[in-house]
Parts: sequence; C-alpha cells; structure tokens
Amino acid sequence: MPSSFRGGAGRFAPSPTGDLHLGNLRTAILAHAWAKATGRRCLLRVEDIDRVRSGSTERQLEQLQQLGLRYDAAPLIQTTRTEAHHRAIETLRSRGFLFECYCSRKDIQEAASAPHTPPGHYPGTCLHLSEEELAQKRELFAQQGRQPALRLKVPEKEWTIFDELHGDYTGPVDNVVIRRNDGAVAYNLAVVVDDAYQGIDQVTRGDDLLSQAPTQAAIAHALGLAEPVYVHVPLALNQEGQRLSKRDGAVTLPDLQEQGIEVPQVVNLIARSLDLGPQVDACQSVTDLLQVLDESTLRRMPLHPWVWDGQI
Repeated sequence: MPSSFRGGAGRFAPSPTGDLHLGNLRTAILAHAWAKATGRRCLLRVEDIDRVRSGSTERQLEQLQQLGLRYDAAPLIQTTRTEAHHRAIETLRSRGFLFECYCSRKDIQEAASAPHTPPGHYPGTCLHLSEEELAQKRELFAQQGRQPALRLKVPEKEWTIFDELHGDYTGPVDNVVIRRNDGAVAYNLAVVVDDAYQGIDQVTRGDDLLSQAPTQAAIAHALGLAEPVYVHVPLALNQEGQRLSKRDGAVTLPDLQEQGIEVPQVVNLIARSLDLGPQVDACQSVTDLLQVLDESTLRRMPLHPWVWDGQI
C-alpha cells in the first residue's frame, strides 16, 4: 500500500509481562509517530492472552502516560475478545483452513521436517493424516480427556506483505497453532482478529517479528480481512547484541527515575538513537519528538539495531 494513504489506525500492543524498557518505549514512540505522520489514529492494545505479571498492565499504562503518549481511544484488553476469537476459529474451520494436531512439543522437536520446511516451522506431521489415523488419535485423546490443537492449513506456502521500511517482503507461511490443546486461543489468531476489530491498518513493531508477518497476513486473508501495512523497526540491544533486560541495569522508566533520570532525558536519549542530527537537542518531550518525526524523517531512520551503552 502506498505511503500516501491516509486514514485507519496504527497501534502499540505490549504484553503485560513487566515494566516497559527503553526498547519498548522507543517502539511505542515510533508507533505513535508513524500513525500520526500518515494521518492515522494511534490505538493501544494490551495483549494479555499469554503470560501476565500481576500489576504489569497498570504499570505499563502509567509509564506510557508519564512518557507523554496519549491514545485516541481507551486501551483494548485482549482477553475481553475471547468470544470473537472463537468465532474466527469457527470461520477458519468452516472454510477448510484448520487441521487437528496431536503432536507434543517433543514430537515436533524429534520429527523429520518435510522438504524445504524452514527451521522452526511445523514439520507437517499431522497435516496429511488419513481418516483412519485421525479416528484412532481422536479416540485415544478422548479416552485421556484431551483435545488436539488446531493449526492453520496454509492457503499458500509463501506470502508477500508490504513494509514501509523494508518494502515488499516475501516469506514462508507456517502451520501455526490457532487454538492450543488446552482450548486457549493462540496469539497469531488473536492479533489478526483484534487488529481488524480496531480498524488497524498499520502495524508498527520490532523487526524480530518481520518473519511472522506473512503468516499473520495469510490468516487475515483466510478470514476475509484486510491485510495491514507493516512497519518493522529495529530492536534495542545491549553491547553484547542481546535484547535489553534487567541484567543490563536501569533500563525501565521507574529504574531510571530512581537514579534521578527524568522523562525529558529519556525522550532525548530515544531521539538520539534515531540519528536526528542537530534537531535532537530540541527533543525534550514526546510532543517535541513527534513534531520532528514527520514521514520523510521516519523513512530515513537507521535500520540497524540501536545498541545502548548504558549512558544517558
């Protein structure tokens, strides 16, 4: 989709597993900047269907507010959308895009992958089970009080998405889990369904998720939903090339504030990470930074990771 498009919404969608670190805050600002620079609203979603640390949602919302980010609607809590997620599963089932998977993690690790299966992708063990084999496995699981997982039967082996920074990107589509064997909805389905529900047509997130975009776009297509434009931005790493974490010292807003480092300094640090040149000195608030981050500036942002040396 061309960058001149105006309308729709972008989003920031953190998982409530702890305080937001500098890399998360940087991505939150960039998601806001990309949305506003392209005439979109910016929305917030709390993706809490998997791991959740008690109190993290409230703390993250408070930290985003302290940073100065304001969203165009109340946050959407993903676990409130369970009914819609299950309706989407039934839609995929009725359209022939699901198959039952009886594999354990150990089975998958030990299975021989089908030819040309990318590393880490499902090896296809249950994809072509005969009706007789399926009946046997269903009976065994029923006796054990268990149910199979449901996986995506891919509409195409490869899918091409458009990314504002990386251009057309073609990657393999994985037979990802859609519903886990405990009955819970899997992330890859929920994120697609909720993006469509919120009117999100621009997904800004870390570039470690670029390889997942073709699969998620294929799920959207299978559901009859519009595929979003993507913006995969570089991660923040420590000096060893690993993602920032608590072991790197004060990397969250509360920890930095305990050391006397306030929001204007944090915003200026993030501004400097974007190679803004002489304009960086004027960026002491999110409002300042968003004024600098127009569309042409965003397109010139560095695509290599931001390696933080621990200095403010």
